[in-house]
Amino acid sequence: MVEAILHGVILAFGLILPLGVQNIFVFSQGASQPTLIRALPVVITAAVCDTILILLAVLGVSLLLLSLPWLTSFVFGGGVLFLLYMGWIIWKSKQTTIITEEDRGFTPKKQIVFAASVSLLNPHAILDTIGVIGTNSLSYTDSDKIAFTFATITVSWLWFLGLAVVGRYVGKIDQTGSLLTIINKISAVIIWGVAAYMGLQLVQMLTV
Repeated sequence: MVEAILHGVILAFGLILPLGVQNIFVFSQGASQPTLIRALPVVITAAVCDTILILLAVLGVSLLLLSLPWLTSFVFGGGVLFLLYMGWIIWKSKQTTIITEEDRGFTPKKQIVFAASVSLLNPHAILDTIGVIGTNSLSYTDSDKIAFTFATITVSWLWFLGLAVVGRYVGKIDQTGSLLTIINKISAVIIWGVAAYMGLQLVQMLTV
């Protein structure tokens, strides 16, 4: 069981560490919200979505869904459009020294919607979860499989909370809001880059 837990922890960190849209959004909300508690909606939503994807991957349900070519194309298309929109929203957002709900971070409802979207409409996250976690879980059965799954889920929850905490620290030291504005611009460019890459993949899928 110890081996399964260590395997799950290392695997989960390997998948979650790269700078992706989901990580960027959690960090930016941690930085732009006036308190850490106000960033909890994005943390909880991202972690819950990852938990769902991991459970589906281990159970093999999501693999069946993505075996349908038309569904894969639909998910990619929807993901591209949403990422373009999200990049624009983050690009034009501004940080000020006057902390208001409009100026400092998204509302709880907006956090939940955006976090769920970047988690569940991100084909790469889904494919990574299925291809890596789902495949690796096949090595275990019974209690070992439960331990492996629990370990990967735990890493996800701790990681997103840690991102928000680090973001909050950055937000506290940035009294003018200029650093957060720069972070938002960089985040938007990265998100648009991911959207462009996904768009190219969608074109390739449709022309094959």
